[in-house]
Amino acid sequence: MQTVVDERNEVLLIDKPLKWTSFDVVNKVRYAGKYKKVGHAGTLDPLATGLLILCTNKKTKEIDIYQAQEKEYIGTLVLGKTTPSVDLETDFDAEYPINHITQEAISAAIVKLTGIIEQIPPAHSAIKVDGKRAYESARKGEEIKIKSRQVEIKTFEIDTTSFPELSFRIVCSKGTYIRSLVRDFGKLLQSGAYMSSLRRTRIGDFKIENALTLEQFLDNIRNFAPNQS
Repeated sequence: MQTVVDERNEVLLIDKPLKWTSFDVVNKVRYAGKYKKVGHAGTLDPLATGLLILCTNKKTKEIDIYQAQEKEYIGTLVLGKTTPSVDLETDFDAEYPINHITQEAISAAIVKLTGIIEQIPPAHSAIKVDGKRAYESARKGEEIKIKSRQVEIKTFEIDTTSFPELSFRIVCSKGTYIRSLVRDFGKLLQSGAYMSSLRRTRIGDFKIENALTLEQFLDNIRNFAPNQS
């Protein structure tokens, strides 16, 4: 029996589940939808949730267009502790004082991290260094030298109501690592910080409110039978 291939050229908005990699979602959608090609327009870490743009078939040629658009994130960071990955993928490796941190210091750190800044991607990231993914070397305890990159932080808002857990909202350019922003924020406060949650809420004009969960997408696929002509 010949497999029916879905020829539709689509831009799909998916709400990535927690602990799934972006490629897990791509593979699930490609297999379930029987698409020839599926690609994503911007990776989300496994411990992040939120908007993932998937392009199918001929629409994969437009991936770079969507990747280049600004992004919005919400999440939480915690002051006073660090992890090697700057999130909860790895165990805590150090603890720092937080009693000296004032609202004025937080505001000053935000100013320094807003606008066009130089940023070094996290060691635990998918960026390639000497042909290898950085996280592969980091997990082996190997020393990695990652070059800084210029990014733009257009909005950096912090809510200190639950200090030392801080809620944030960030609007930024392509290529920004939120974990690097959290790491540098902790250092500017002469302390440490790690990210406890992250959710991407917007890419360009595409919003999370218009995205489907994977379950909703799969339900739609079950109710759709592609033409076999």
